[in-house]
Amino acid sequence: MTLDLDFVRAQFPAFSQASLQGQAFFENAGGSYTCGAVIDRLTRYYTERKVQPYSAYDASRLAGEEMDEARVRLAAIMGVDTDEVSFGPSTTQNTYVLAQAFAEFMEPGEAIVVTNQDHEANSGPWRRLAARGIEIREWQIDPETGHLDPETLANLLDEKVRLVVFPHCSNVVGEINPITEITAIAHAAGAFVCVDGVSYAPHGIPNVGELGPDIYLFSAYKTFGPHQGIMVMRRALGMTLPNQGHHFNGDSLYKRFTPAGPDHAQVAASAGMADYIDALAWHHGIEGNAADKGAGVHDLMRAHEEVLLQPLLDYVSEKNSVRLIGPAQASSRAPTVALASQDNAEDLAEQLVKHGIMAGGGDFYAQRPLSAMGVDLSKGVLRLSFTHYTSKGEIDQLLNALDDIL
Repeated sequence: MTLDLDFVRAQFPAFSQASLQGQAFFENAGGSYTCGAVIDRLTRYYTERKVQPYSAYDASRLAGEEMDEARVRLAAIMGVDTDEVSFGPSTTQNTYVLAQAFAEFMEPGEAIVVTNQDHEANSGPWRRLAARGIEIREWQIDPETGHLDPETLANLLDEKVRLVVFPHCSNVVGEINPITEITAIAHAAGAFVCVDGVSYAPHGIPNVGELGPDIYLFSAYKTFGPHQGIMVMRRALGMTLPNQGHHFNGDSLYKRFTPAGPDHAQVAASAGMADYIDALAWHHGIEGNAADKGAGVHDLMRAHEEVLLQPLLDYVSEKNSVRLIGPAQASSRAPTVALASQDNAEDLAEQLVKHGIMAGGGDFYAQRPLSAMGVDLSKGVLRLSFTHYTSKGEIDQLLNALDDIL
């Protein structure tokens, strides 16, 4: 089955905007275009439902129902129970709240394993717990390839380790880590698992229930939705950790780790992400329950991305003027391609603008992995990131532009 790109791009208003014509968007790792279904729901909420939800009058009742719909449908796609999905202002904030919960849960001398492959948002909050007597153990990447080897994790695990934290894929290395394998290793040692899925979920929302981690986090604004952090917290762990919400919400799993009140409109609009997945499934003849449709759409997205990604990887791999960060095989990575060179990466990104290429340069809050791989942080990396709505023509436009600037 081949992704119908014309149908896909018709679901995104950005592609019909005059101000964006002729420009190819290659900074999707920083935030994707928003699909029309989300925009429609957000507009409807603000124009028809912008009241306190869950009261008896119609506008309030419908507001609450739309918020609940988002949780129900996204949970079904991810293969988890409805109350195991919660929303927060961002993944960074969700991670910070989780760290506070584990700080109360753990005893001094117990340990958390983190990696140096992570975006700082999924590393810094855990590392700060060292000030509270928690031992922080670093699972280190290969300094040449950026690879995170599951076999080396066992050397860090013992009876003191309560949690293992790692990314589904890094926002600069791009390699897809084997979640189920790593989770099994950690669980066998008696540790819980927290996975940062921010850089992977834009390429197909995964079935978290099948993957097996105790916590899975990602950002809706990178998966074609509003600016919300979405967290899966499996019940066994979620009802064990100390409540971080209001005391009267302590028995509600999806409220225990959101101390601030939810953004009603953006939670409701998140159901548009499920609308989009359903639309893709229907158009491409993918049948079954919500998880089946989600899996089919995931595979469609990944297959399309891999076809477009391999020529880019082949091209930059042959360039002596740049160093490709991460693997050169499209099948093993997300289409987030970081390039190090002797040039300042922000300057390179600026040069791409005249070719109609929207990209970014810098460290992307990934100073730890870039430093571990010997990248000069003052120069950073040029990051070229795309998703399933990217076309072959845009890849060709990018390659021609790189030919001019490298």
